[in-house]
This record gives sequence, structure tokens and C-alpha cells, in this order.
Amino acid sequence: MKAILYEHFGMPDQLKFKDVPNPEPLENQVLIEVKACGVNFPDLLIVQNKYQIKPELPFSPGGEVAGKVIGMGKKVTHLNIGDSVLALCGWGGFAEQIAVNQDRVFKIPAALDPKLAAATLYNFGTSYHALKDRANIQKGETLLVLGASGGIGLAAVELGKIMGAKVIAAASSSEKLELCQDRGADLLINYEEEDLKSRIKELTDGKGVDVILDPVGGKFTDAAIRGMAWKGMYLIVGFASGDIPKIPMNLPLLKGCEIAGVFWGQFSKIEPDKNAANLDQLTHWLIEGKIKGPIVKEYPLKDAKGALMDLQERDHIHKSVIIVS
Repeated sequence: MKAILYEHFGMPDQLKFKDVPNPEPLENQVLIEVKACGVNFPDLLIVQNKYQIKPELPFSPGGEVAGKVIGMGKKVTHLNIGDSVLALCGWGGFAEQIAVNQDRVFKIPAALDPKLAAATLYNFGTSYHALKDRANIQKGETLLVLGASGGIGLAAVELGKIMGAKVIAAASSSEKLELCQDRGADLLINYEEEDLKSRIKELTDGKGVDVILDPVGGKFTDAAIRGMAWKGMYLIVGFASGDIPKIPMNLPLLKGCEIAGVFWGQFSKIEPDKNAANLDQLTHWLIEGKIKGPIVKEYPLKDAKGALMDLQERDHIHKSVIIVS
């Protein structure tokens, strides 16, 4: 089969398109014919050896696969040959086939386009877990989304509206904010041109925001947490800026607020039933058209390095998807 391989850690332009042996599933694994694979920020970190997941070399990146079951080990019980599935594989998805442990494979409706599944469910699964399971966001609360035009952020904007929140989208350009507005954001902040803390206060009549979802980190974290309402919730999702901020611990004391980590990958392993229920809800919203999802840019498998290089620029407003078969 064909696959995109890293033979040593480095930059995206070092990827190689090669023939490799077809995988053989172990007794608790599912063999998947890959239809599409989403491209996400952790993929970029993994190939540079900067992520908590560190695969053995050589490996294929790609942790969000949609496809069809074509084989399985004898201990697999909840799936059948021919099922449409989403697999959260960590890596290995930039390939024509992949063998994945059965607890990381989730059945999805056959009516759901694999491209849409691969473009949507990783980011929406993360944001839904953050807002539902960690923040328990309530109708009428105010949600501030940092990096709101990115994959996680845009998902949070859409889900926040579905869940009844008033959504403030914060991003770095007018083009990005227009996309957020199209996805339902009520209020907008350009944090490269406006003072984030002051604008939060202005837009909330001095009250502050109830929930902040932060997949960016870096220089905006301090200003954002200073704009929290009493007993608010700060959701730490990631550090796309490349800078892990140090939060002065007097701030949560003065705000009476909580800071919660959001690690969807670990949640999906430790609480698989809750995660499966979340994915089921998301797929229904997708099929019903309640979720628009991202603007998708497609790449054939042989050009997958272009998708990672595009992601590295961080100035795009689309979601890259590798179309495999």
C-alpha cells in the first residue's frame, strides 16, 4: 500500500511517499480502509517530536481517520466488516490502510460523508467535551473563544450557539472574524488591534465572561483570565501559539474561578461511553445540518506534505483533509 512516512523527526517537507507492507490487525484491532484523514495541529507537533505522543520511527502522521472496516482481530466485538467508522489513531492515518485498537474506533452513520467526518469530529469532539463535560455551559452564559477561527475555536463557536450561550469570538484578523460571524458568533474581538481585557469588559457591561475556551495560550491568556466573571471557568485546550503561559495564581483567587484542562484523547480512552455518546450527538447534528463545520481544503495522499506545510503557516481559515480513497 501507499503511505506518507517520516523516517526521522523534522519539518513537513521531509515527508516521503512510499510503498509499505499492508498492516495485519492484532486480535484486538480493526483494519480500516482509509477514505479521508483530517490534518490537525498535533500532527505538526508529532512530526517535530514536540508532542506528548512519540511514535517509533518510521511512522505516518494523521490521527483522525474516517473509513470502512475491512478486517479485524478475533477479540473485536462491537464492529462488523463494512461498517463506516471514525478512528482516533494518534498517528498512521496518512496511509491507504491502518490497524487501530478497537477502543479507538467508533461506528458512524453510513450517510455521513467520510470527508466531513474526518474534517469535523476531532475538533468538534474536543470542543464539545470542553463545553459539555468540563464547563457544563448553560443557556444564557457568555462564552469567549480565543483563536476562534481555528479548528477547535470555530467548533466551539458553533457548539456554543447550539448550546444556548452568547458567543464572543476573538481572532487576529477581520477575515477570520467574518468566518466566526458566519458560524454564529454574537460579538467579535480583533485581539491584534484591540485590547482584549478592555473589550471583554465593554462587551459584557463590566461583568466579564462565564467561560473561556483557549486553544492558543501565549500572550493573550493573562488578559483573558483578567476578563473573567466571578466563578467563571477557564478551559485550557492547547498552545497553538507555541508558548505555554504562566498564569499568576492570584487571578483565579480574585475571580473565584476554575481552570480546567481539556485533553479529549485521554477522556475518550478513560470514559469511552461518554465519548461515544458525544460523538453520536455530533454526527446527528452534522447530518441534520445544525453544524456547518469548517471550510475544507482537500489534498491527495501523495501531496500530504503540502497540508502540513499549510498548517504550519497558521494564516489559513480552512481545514485540510487528506483524501486517500
